[in-house]
Amino acid sequence: MSGGVDSSVAAWLLLEKGYDVEALFMRNWHDTTGLLQSDCHWEDDAMFAEMVAKKLGIPWHFVDLSDAYRQRVVDYMFAEYQKGRTPNPDILCNREIKFDSFAVEARKLGADHVATGHYCRREVMETPDGIVYRLLRGADGNKDQSYFLCQLSQEQLGYALFPAGHLTKAQVRAIAADLALPTASRKDSQGICFVGKVHLPTFLQQKLKARKGKVIEIPADFRRPEWEPGFPGEGTGDDYLTAASEPYRFGPESGKIIGEHDGAHFFTVGQRKGINIGGYREPLFVLGSDIGENLLFAGEGQSHPGLYRKGLLVRDDEIHWIRRDLAMNIGESREYDVRIRYRQPLQKARLYRREKGMYIIFHKMQRGITPGQFAAWYDGDELIGSGVINA
Repeated sequence: MSGGVDSSVAAWLLLEKGYDVEALFMRNWHDTTGLLQSDCHWEDDAMFAEMVAKKLGIPWHFVDLSDAYRQRVVDYMFAEYQKGRTPNPDILCNREIKFDSFAVEARKLGADHVATGHYCRREVMETPDGIVYRLLRGADGNKDQSYFLCQLSQEQLGYALFPAGHLTKAQVRAIAADLALPTASRKDSQGICFVGKVHLPTFLQQKLKARKGKVIEIPADFRRPEWEPGFPGEGTGDDYLTAASEPYRFGPESGKIIGEHDGAHFFTVGQRKGINIGGYREPLFVLGSDIGENLLFAGEGQSHPGLYRKGLLVRDDEIHWIRRDLAMNIGESREYDVRIRYRQPLQKARLYRREKGMYIIFHKMQRGITPGQFAAWYDGDELIGSGVINA
């Protein structure tokens, strides 16, 4: 129980179904470096969680998982930013903490399941080879959180419960109000999972040093790779897949120097805030970076062609199948719907399994494909697999 309205209502829904429910609150972070003062701290979350537990008449427990969180989520974040990639800590938190370290603590209390307030659904399916757990999108299209669970395994889904997945956010709020739960009108949490809303450069400077470098403006008519932008048909060659999935390779000669930055590793593709260079009709957006040379490449306007690409690559060792029984073989290709960020509408794409990894080629050009983020592929409502965007 996190202290938010979703987990509060999830607990009540389980009680209504006859489950023996206990609340377990976890503290995951102690350091306040970079934390915005307007954001609630963990003490407030714990207080609300305990108040809800008392209101529902269920036991309340507290566990500190800060060491595991730092080692398995935050250290990963720092390492990824240092490489010039942009990680998704919420996805890592679910895989490594909520449905791993936290689940271990829950079992110590005698739990058979771990339930959360995520807006997604789990379905149990019997097959000739045994039980398969399906992860489905939440009923609320605006709040579907299945993407955040795209790295869970069959084993983790086996003990997971998502009681609120069939409801909309408005319905959850209404239930909480009817029950007079303390969290009924509490705002949703924002920022890094269990850390809060932070000023990212300040937070990252705990381990990554600021380093002055040049900002280079890339003109809108820059030379793009020579490949046809049309959707590739079955049997497309590997040369095309490689070209279509590679990020644009900018260098010092690709444009003109227009200013300085404090460290290329503090920026992400598509970012607008923080460049702090004026004199343009439209805002500047980050198109890419060269971490080795500490160069930041930017372009004017949100429609700059440098923000749009046709495909991406997930390295072979970073492909994850929730439905292991549907894993693709090398040489195989399939049509799926793909999402590369939370709340992005699903995009039509063809996936190509090759020895190097999974090439994902979209029907339409995609804005802001970001190395380090996760691509998740769906068949209808079901999330089939995912992987870290390598390039």
